[in-house]
Amino acid sequence: MDAAAALRAAVQEYERTDNVGVLFDRVRAVAAAVAPAGLKEACAPFRDLPEVIIPAYERIVAQVPDDAQALVVLANAYWLTGRGPDVVGDLASRAIAADADNRGAWHLWALAESDIRERVGRWQEVATRFPEDQLARAAMADNATSLASAEHDPLALDLAIRTYEGLLAESTAGAQRSALESTLKTLRGWKL
Repeated sequence: MDAAAALRAAVQEYERTDNVGVLFDRVRAVAAAVAPAGLKEACAPFRDLPEVIIPAYERIVAQVPDDAQALVVLANAYWLTGRGPDVVGDLASRAIAADADNRGAWHLWALAESDIRERVGRWQEVATRFPEDQLARAAMADNATSLASAEHDPLALDLAIRTYEGLLAESTAGAQRSALESTLKTLRGWKL
């Protein structure tokens, strides 16, 4: 079977008919007939289509349950389609257990926490584990800002300000610097 051609045909039909059930059935049929490595390769052009990724990667994860990257891809597709933090968090935790250096797994693990205070703590853990990860630090600062606003928490506000200051010190892009300076000006004016 030419898995890439079969997926392409399934997606083209889906684009014409908008019938997600038929698409899922066709992707599952391809997934059942192709080894995980070949299926990953065939899915690559459709990485932005959760309708393809979910049924394909459900099969991959079932066949290779300790493939951290496959777990992350499936968790991300679930997140994008609103599957919820419990399912995403479980897959992210499994990916971390399989490969503790997979930053995508850590990001999804932090993102999946529903309690804002706990989510800030998770982002702190990610930022500590990967100190060069500006996205993790920005997410930590954003969540700390939300916590400070919602709970009038001066420690969260201080964390947000310190983190944004660190990001500003590293920034070289004009638009990014301007956005960070504006954010810091606003946060420094808050009275909690």
